[in-house]
Amino acid sequence: MLSILPSRWSPVRAALLLLALAAAVSPGSAQQDSARLTVHVRSGEVPVPGARVAAGAVSATTDSAGTVVLTLEAGRHRVAAEKEGAGRASLTLTLREGADTTVVLVFAAVEEHAEELEELVVVSTRTGQRIEDEPIRVEVLAREEVEEKMLMTPGDIAMMLNETSGLRVQSTASSLGGAGVRIQGLRGRYTQILSDGLPLYGGQTGALGLLQIPPMDLGQVEVIKGVASALYGSSALGGVVNLISRRPADDRELLLNGTTLGGADAVYWSSGPLQDRWGYTLLAGGHRQGRADLDDDGWADVPEYRRGVLRPRLFWDDGAGRSVLFTLGGTAENREGGGQVPGEGEFPEALRTRRLDGGAVGRILLRGDRLLSVRGSGVVQWHEHRFGTVLERDRHATGFAEASLSGTSGAHTWVLGAALQRESYRARELEGFDYTFTVPSLFAQDDFRPVGWMALTASGRLDAHSEYGLFLSPRLSALLRPAGGWSVRASVGTGYFAPTPFTEETEATGLSRLAPVQELEAERARSASLDVGRTAGAWELNATLFGSVVEDAVQLVQAGDVLNPRLVNYPGETRTRGTELLARWHRGPLHLTASHTYLRSTEPEGSGRREVPLTPRHPFGAVGMWEEEGNGRVGVEVYYTGRQALEDNPYRDTSRPYLVLGVLVERRVGRARVFLNAENLTDVRQTRWDRLVLPSRTHAGRWTTDVWAPLEGRTVNGGIRLDL
Repeated sequence: MLSILPSRWSPVRAALLLLALAAAVSPGSAQQDSARLTVHVRSGEVPVPGARVAAGAVSATTDSAGTVVLTLEAGRHRVAAEKEGAGRASLTLTLREGADTTVVLVFAAVEEHAEELEELVVVSTRTGQRIEDEPIRVEVLAREEVEEKMLMTPGDIAMMLNETSGLRVQSTASSLGGAGVRIQGLRGRYTQILSDGLPLYGGQTGALGLLQIPPMDLGQVEVIKGVASALYGSSALGGVVNLISRRPADDRELLLNGTTLGGADAVYWSSGPLQDRWGYTLLAGGHRQGRADLDDDGWADVPEYRRGVLRPRLFWDDGAGRSVLFTLGGTAENREGGGQVPGEGEFPEALRTRRLDGGAVGRILLRGDRLLSVRGSGVVQWHEHRFGTVLERDRHATGFAEASLSGTSGAHTWVLGAALQRESYRARELEGFDYTFTVPSLFAQDDFRPVGWMALTASGRLDAHSEYGLFLSPRLSALLRPAGGWSVRASVGTGYFAPTPFTEETEATGLSRLAPVQELEAERARSASLDVGRTAGAWELNATLFGSVVEDAVQLVQAGDVLNPRLVNYPGETRTRGTELLARWHRGPLHLTASHTYLRSTEPEGSGRREVPLTPRHPFGAVGMWEEEGNGRVGVEVYYTGRQALEDNPYRDTSRPYLVLGVLVERRVGRARVFLNAENLTDVRQTRWDRLVLPSRTHAGRWTTDVWAPLEGRTVNGGIRLDL
């Protein structure tokens, strides 16, 4: 299946294909008249302010009287209303040209809708459809799942992603606790982390990005697996994680948490209306962790850190298809790790991070159902990194702007747009690593639904990269729903990645020992997947077959007699293939989930091939959760990680398999919710088997082996959530 996809595109072929795609999805000349729909949302007889009301791509939030007005194209529409903690309701109706129509949506009890997973709406694919109607496979973590993981790690999203099927959070800089998220076996640098569709954490998130994002203000998380350059450009070669923020709901909450490893978190959340059309949310967090040396070898297994996070958001919605989201964010963190090394004594590592970001997302409903969407953001990060006696200071900056127009023409829902992204890196002490990338882009998408049981989506993106040239990234996806709760999805796509000096290896060692970057080429990839799902009563079953090929992957190599290692495009293909199996069962307050991933990934080595290091072939997870709405929950988790190939490890060539067990308990007492969470009850710890510190330093500058198992061992955390 993969072999039919071209690995090279000439500029002429790229331009012709994009023009053909744009012509296929361009709106017809005929315009239908609009209709006005007034929606009153009620819970019993009580109005529900702050409820989200959506009809296709058009959405708005109810005012203080529980009312919203939508301007829609005449014709048949499905209108749905939802508010966290209040309930859901929907109906289908036909609007006449020029008519004013009023409807009332009444929320039933929340318990009656607890299992309505079909009401999830995904936005990462730009069309704002229900998850079961989307041809592109999107994995969604709803607010309930986000809350569960928030009780385990209130200060970051690493555990939330690590326990998602097909994702693995891999440690990249153990001295300071850095990590990247691998999607279906592809390296972490290929994963794009977004916030409401904005690159607020930079084009490349970096080793500590996941560990600096508290989950308190997330409404849901959407994951697109496989090459997604057609949707989001070069940084999405391996996939996309889009963090969708919570909307204003007039509530305030304080979470206090402590751990047996000397960690503590304090997170404050507030949201509510400012005026009839304005609302706000505010997240403020303080987090700390003490240094821990669990095996008493003089090296920090858990680094020390102090971090503060502040993120206010403003929302404006006129109830007639026009809305704006403004966001600002600031993060300040100091980390310290390292310790004693053979023959040299003390080798401290430290990192000082300061990040400021801002962004806006706007939507304007034009005539009929034509929707103009604009978004833009800017982020600047300053780092001061110390490796022993070496100091590396730098600045990363990312600017982004995008505009798109979407609408429907018959059975087609189309999107046309343009984007501009600029990334820069400046090092103060080092030469040969600075870069500035400017990438203007055009993109188009057509969602075609000729019949109710079939949908096809074609996406294409043309990037003019200032350093690496012109790239066309197409993606085709199909959805079939034959009958009886069955769904079949297939997807193929190609993309590229623009190399920088930052890889999983250099994140751990810094750049001072690296030869200056020269003559790198873009990495190219193609992927394909086949997904079969079935819902039957309380059961939800899914099986996925996937594969990808990355050409000319950048690797760190020691070239001949050259003193310093260098980054090169290693010739050949990195091939990854595997399967995902997922089963969910929901009945009343009981929720059971089991998942298994088979993963085989190989890359060139000399004249042969080898297993890609740190890629377990058989991860398995099972979760059981009993949850009583509004009163509490009890959960048990079991995760198994199979053997992994290791690289440059003098202690072993293959890791040991291991099993970890966790238990979570939460109980409401008045306005407080008390929770206790125990992680890794089996007390798995890599340093029980091998040392983390190497006998001598590598050419690249590393003093530690790769991390293939937990370092922190058994950990218990607990705290309280107060509704203020």
